[in-house]
Amino acid sequence: MNTLLFMCFAVYTASAASLKSVDKNYSRFIEYSDHDGVLHTLDLEAPVDTALLEDFSRNPDNNRYLLYTRNNPVVSQTLRFNNSNSIALSQFDANNPTIVVVHGWLNDQHTELNKVITDAYLRKSNVNVIVMEWSKLASSNYATACAGVPAVGRRLGQFLEFLHSATGAPFEAMHIIGVSLGAHVIGHAGRELGGKVARITGLDPAGPLWHLNSNRIRASDAVYVEAIHTDGGPVGLGIGKAVADADFFPNGGVIQPGCLTNFCNHDRAWLLFASSVTYNHFLGRKCSNMLQVSLNNCRGEILHMGNDDLTKRGSGLYRLNTQRSYPY
Repeated sequence: MNTLLFMCFAVYTASAASLKSVDKNYSRFIEYSDHDGVLHTLDLEAPVDTALLEDFSRNPDNNRYLLYTRNNPVVSQTLRFNNSNSIALSQFDANNPTIVVVHGWLNDQHTELNKVITDAYLRKSNVNVIVMEWSKLASSNYATACAGVPAVGRRLGQFLEFLHSATGAPFEAMHIIGVSLGAHVIGHAGRELGGKVARITGLDPAGPLWHLNSNRIRASDAVYVEAIHTDGGPVGLGIGKAVADADFFPNGGVIQPGCLTNFCNHDRAWLLFASSVTYNHFLGRKCSNMLQVSLNNCRGEILHMGNDDLTKRGSGLYRLNTQRSYPY
């Protein structure tokens, strides 16, 4: 199944009513169609499955870490938390940068975004790509997946701490990438590590029920935090506001060329990012405010959007225009 990376309110004790109260832009039910033409209904007030949350919190193996390298670009190897042998017997190379990709709601290891981003990286350079799968929780109802975001992110942070301790892989050579709900997951991973990871990139961070949520991705989660916003309208699937050190708004961040649905706009963030890893061709112009972003009259300094640069730095709002088809 393709990306259906939706959004949640990341607190274990939140009731459905309190979730609803923090964001009145959205109706209770949201219907949308995925790339397979399957219609889904998202209920913002669905009951939380507390038993599943408790199980997920207790069992670290509910997060799966699937390694891809140039030596195994197609068939993954499973790395296990607190299991040094699983790493020693794998193709993991601590001398190479480590890239972590985190999916969102209703996704799993086979989701297209994982393959597209992994392939872009492995074609570009010799890196370790770890796809973190949390499908057991991500396949639950919306509210339950929402409430599990902090625990999922903390487990990822603990895994990366273990990876660092077991292999010497430096935090300054780690880049964590999260799509939609996964963008908020990686924020918690970065926080668990005290902001020591070199870079975090949130790809259209989830919007509904996150606009006033202090648990969302933020600039202090890594040395450098970047967000790419592609579906940030009033009822968009993305958050549509600054959350990072540098926030990019391709085509204004609301409607993307060639897209007729929110789902298409939402997906465009990870497609643009994968293309930027290959070509590093997107040049954002710094804006003074969101009005300049909307009017496309930004005149500030230029900063590349996306790419694989682990030492990248920048701050502020950026606007750029793209094309409707790859490489955009």
